[in-house]
Amino acid sequence: MKIFRKYKRFALFVTILTFTPQLIQAKDYILSTASTGGTYHPVGTAISTLSKVKLLPKYKFSLTAVNSAGSAANVQALGSKTADFAILQGLYGSYALTGTGDITEPQKNIRSITMLWENIEHFIIPVSKVKTGNISDLVALKGQAAGMGKKNSGVLGSNKVILSALGIDIYKDYKLVYGGFGPTVDAMANGQIVLSGIPSGKSVSAITRLMASNEGKFMILNITDEQRKKIDSGRNLWNNYTIKAGSYIGQTKDVNTISQSNFLAVNDSVDEEHVYRLTKTIYENLSFLKAIHPATEAMSIEKAISGLSVPLHPGAKKYYKEIGLKIPAHLE
Repeated sequence: MKIFRKYKRFALFVTILTFTPQLIQAKDYILSTASTGGTYHPVGTAISTLSKVKLLPKYKFSLTAVNSAGSAANVQALGSKTADFAILQGLYGSYALTGTGDITEPQKNIRSITMLWENIEHFIIPVSKVKTGNISDLVALKGQAAGMGKKNSGVLGSNKVILSALGIDIYKDYKLVYGGFGPTVDAMANGQIVLSGIPSGKSVSAITRLMASNEGKFMILNITDEQRKKIDSGRNLWNNYTIKAGSYIGQTKDVNTISQSNFLAVNDSVDEEHVYRLTKTIYENLSFLKAIHPATEAMSIEKAISGLSVPLHPGAKKYYKEIGLKIPAHLE
């Protein structure tokens, strides 16, 4: 009889374990970022950490940040469903929507959640090679070894577009050395490459390391407003941006460059309630993100959907409408 009662209790426990929602295995989404030396990965890790602290205990889902080659690879990862979320350059959002540039077909699966931060263009050369102090100096460096990003990366793609406005074909005119931000600045420091293009957020760790260990030896080039207009070519992607003096060790003057926005993207198949909860949690915990990485300092609910070219995911749209944001027609 005692054995029978023990069996009944065990059977009841198994039933509860099987059918109680609270005990269902949590959903872990993959968030694809970029190389670890830039801004995508630490910001992605911050969002991932926030999800594990705020969403996993109550809502049973979270994100895990993984590194990648960057925006172009992230578009592919979203398409193949090897990633659920990704951080993308605004340029690659436009490419994905229209099936242009490096993306040969429109990616109908991609939706946007929020703008994250501005991608600041850093073109760096040795001070000994500086003539004008702006990116026209890169024309004189044709034939040299250059670090323009990893293969299949958004970094490589945006550098290709920017420098084409100067009449430079990065594949033909430079000896490309492919790599992430860390290996690129290491190659600059030891003389393996002569120039680099590093689009990233504020206070890029790899550039900070390069400038600190080689004080006075390298310069971040300016981009004039005339050059910006040629680069942008009516895309409305690149804006003027000033890197304030002292942002990096040895940087004694402001650098006038350009920037484009980065945004958090998601597959349209991801649960609407989960995207709603994530969006809400991001904007109710901005101080948490800002404490982890300075690139997120400019984030605000007022700027959440500015500059987005990809339609919003229904979950994100639900939150923005809930707090009274007007959704423009192209994001519906």
